[in-house]
Amino acid sequence: MVKTKLAAEEKVTVQEAAQILDVSPDTIRRWEKKKLIRAKRSENNYRLFDIEELWRIQNKYLGLGNNVEFKVLKSKKTKFNVIELFSGCGGMALGFENAGLKTKLLVEIDKSSVNTLKENRPRWKVEHQDIAQVDFTLYNGKIDIVAGGPPCQAFSYAGHSRGFEDTRGTLFFELARCVKEVQPKIALVENVRGLIRHDEGRTLSTMLRALEDIGYKPVYRLLRAQFLDVPQKRERVVIVAIRNDLDIPALFPKEKDYTVSIREALKNCPKSDGAAYPKRKGEILKLVPPGGYWRDLPIDVQKEYMKKSFYLGGGKTGMARRLSWDEPSLTLTCSPAQKQTERCHPEETRPLTVREYARIQSFPDDWQFTGSTASQYRQIGNAVPVNLAYHIGKCLIAMLERKIDSENMMIEKTKKAEKIQLSLPL
Repeated sequence: MVKTKLAAEEKVTVQEAAQILDVSPDTIRRWEKKKLIRAKRSENNYRLFDIEELWRIQNKYLGLGNNVEFKVLKSKKTKFNVIELFSGCGGMALGFENAGLKTKLLVEIDKSSVNTLKENRPRWKVEHQDIAQVDFTLYNGKIDIVAGGPPCQAFSYAGHSRGFEDTRGTLFFELARCVKEVQPKIALVENVRGLIRHDEGRTLSTMLRALEDIGYKPVYRLLRAQFLDVPQKRERVVIVAIRNDLDIPALFPKEKDYTVSIREALKNCPKSDGAAYPKRKGEILKLVPPGGYWRDLPIDVQKEYMKKSFYLGGGKTGMARRLSWDEPSLTLTCSPAQKQTERCHPEETRPLTVREYARIQSFPDDWQFTGSTASQYRQIGNAVPVNLAYHIGKCLIAMLERKIDSENMMIEKTKKAEKIQLSLPL
């Protein structure tokens, strides 16, 4: 392939991209649908693509070098500190630490996750108990950031416009209570993509209204981890809430024009324990090509494997799924061998191992996980990717320092809680 002479920042249409790369327009559309490349809308509503980004993804498929390297990102320490709730095995805490933030307190109820935190960072203060029993008033006026990813529970009174009171009985209420008691400069809430449309947007509206009710200006955005140095297609909603007395903008990470593939992420990955397939399941998955799934099996094997699901609607694309070397992983779940969300190694017929799981979540190789193998998978699958947390942490620091890195960050304008509009990349 010969590169056409175009400015690196030039944007091209689907048809132009196909001509330049000598591929079909459907190939470009397939890359976009698989969330391997980004598109922007023109004034005429055409999808426009970055030519350098297109060259990079094509080079991956051609087996050529593209100067993309997997690494756990780190920056110098700062004076700013953070309390994290629902901290799990430390994905967000480690990413924040790598960005330069100091951990003052972690709260987590799962015993294995707490043991993992203590094993890796004995100096961190970890509260192993129900968050409802923790008194945060001792930290009032001493903390810069309160962060956490509470499980997304339905609110009994969502939509009743009672703000903070609407969240009572939920774990989000405990996070909001912590923010109210501590009065940090910034509060951050992380959750699944589905939060945006949960209960027709009323759940998110209630959360934003609750933060407004206790004196904060909330802003939210959907972040795509595969464009932020994480070898995994994982989308998370992030709410940033700034205390009302502070005149600082809300910053979010800018997406990169590259992705990190499984091949790049698993290079020289340490050996470790992992799940195994039953004999017949292994025989069936051996027939699936890299990047393929159950529809790539012979029709009789499809029916055997899928059983009644074969005759039901829906793509069921996670079933009998083998990952692809040249793409980021699909979103990791709490188990790599669940039938609905299979995560088979790209080449060997086996589930990903614990250390492979950790690499794909951008944990460093020296971060040890405690508990049973099943527990370790669950801890890693539930974690915030470390590099994603790093990029978020860098934005939080820039906000507190009032120094905007326009190359790597973007300002997000406040959205009123009553008028939720989906903040999605195209």
